[in-house]
This record gives sequence, structure tokens and C-alpha cells, in this order.
Amino acid sequence: MTTQVALVGGTGKLGSIIHAVIDELEGFEVSRVLTSSSDLSELAGADLVVDASTPQVSIDVVRTAVERGLNVLVATSGWSAERIALVRPLVDAAGTGVVFIPNFSLGSVLGSALAAAAAPFFGSAEIIEAHRETKIDSPSGTAVRTAELLAAARAEQGPVSAPHADQRARGQQVGSVPIHSLRRPGVVAKQEVILSGPGESLTFTHDTIEPALAYAPGIRLAVPFAAQASGVVVGLENMIDIGIRS
Repeated sequence: MTTQVALVGGTGKLGSIIHAVIDELEGFEVSRVLTSSSDLSELAGADLVVDASTPQVSIDVVRTAVERGLNVLVATSGWSAERIALVRPLVDAAGTGVVFIPNFSLGSVLGSALAAAAAPFFGSAEIIEAHRETKIDSPSGTAVRTAELLAAARAEQGPVSAPHADQRARGQQVGSVPIHSLRRPGVVAKQEVILSGPGESLTFTHDTIEPALAYAPGIRLAVPFAAQASGVVVGLENMIDIGIRS
């Protein structure tokens, strides 16, 4: 039996990559492509919804799909832990599954996991993330997820040291971790996690060079996983064995 997929935001950059990968997946078919302005009644008849829309539209996509009893794979940025908490009761009540993937790149997921593993050993942590100037949200979903992982890893040690955090130039804090967002031409996606302690620092850097190549392996893992998921799942790390679970 072929799983019918409704792809929201399917004409965008990420949506087009997801569409191409699903076309090659056995047992899955993109049967309807919606834009971010489409009427969500077009989700009718799908078995799985994949959301690659915009941060403003995404929450409506998730709510509508869950109300229809459909599982959802969310590839849209802007989903913090606080925002996910808003839809978790709906998902639990409906008995569906919603999988949030801040970043499909295996390298990005591994970089964040390694940074989280090192975080308890350093008192200072900051994140610098850069995307092309057309990205409409900041900080990025990847940076938010990374900061949340760092904070969780430091649960026993407490918040990181972030002096002068009241000054706007010090970035936006997520889980006590300052995040600095760059939006400029000539870059696809880049993240640096800088951990510092007395007399030393440790930096984890991930660069996305070719999105279609970087994201395809993660999409291949996430689509079948989302079709069978139950409850709320956050992060590609739940599909590969790197010792971190949400």
C-alpha cells in the first residue's frame, strides 16, 4: 500500500528537495502539493502531511492535520520547545504523531549532539548561526534546538555564564545560551557552537554547502519514521543512535 503524502510548502526550496526525495522512496507518493497560502481542506485524503511552509502557517498546518487524525512531519523552522508545548496536548488527545525536524543534515545533528555532550564541562556557551538573507526567522530552528540541548545537558550545572545579557548586542538567549543570527548573501547555512572555560575554548562548526545532498539522507529517515510515529518527537537524533533522545 502506498502512503499518500500531502506536502505543504512543496514549491519552496526545502519543499522541492523533500518532494524529490519522496519521489524516490518506495511506498510513498506525493499526491497533493500545497503552498503556504493553500486552503488546508486540501489535506483531505492524505495519509501523511509533510510541512515545509512558513513559521506563521506551520502551526495551523499541524493543528488541522492532527484534527483530521493525520501524522505530520514538520520541517518548518521556528518551533521552540515552548511552541511545541502548545500542540502537544492536541497530539496526545488525537493519538496521532508529529515529528519536528529542525535540521535534516546528519552533520548538523551530530555537531549539536557533540556540543551538548561537552557542555557540562564548560561554563560559557554561545551560538553563532548564519543563513542567506531570505530566511525570514531568527534565530534558526537549528540554533534554538541546539541551545535547548545544551541547557538540558547542563541541568545539574545550571545556566551558562552569559554576562551583560541585558544588552541587545549580546544576542537572544535560549535556555540561557546567547544566540547571534547573521542574515547575509553568499551563505547557505552555518552554525558555530563556542564553549569556553578557564584558559581554553572548544568550537563545533557545521557548514551546509549543498542542501539537496546534505538533507536527503535525513529526509529518507524522517519520512517513514513520521508515518509510523506516535506522540511528539523532536529531532533527527531519534532516528540515529547517537545517545540523545527528546
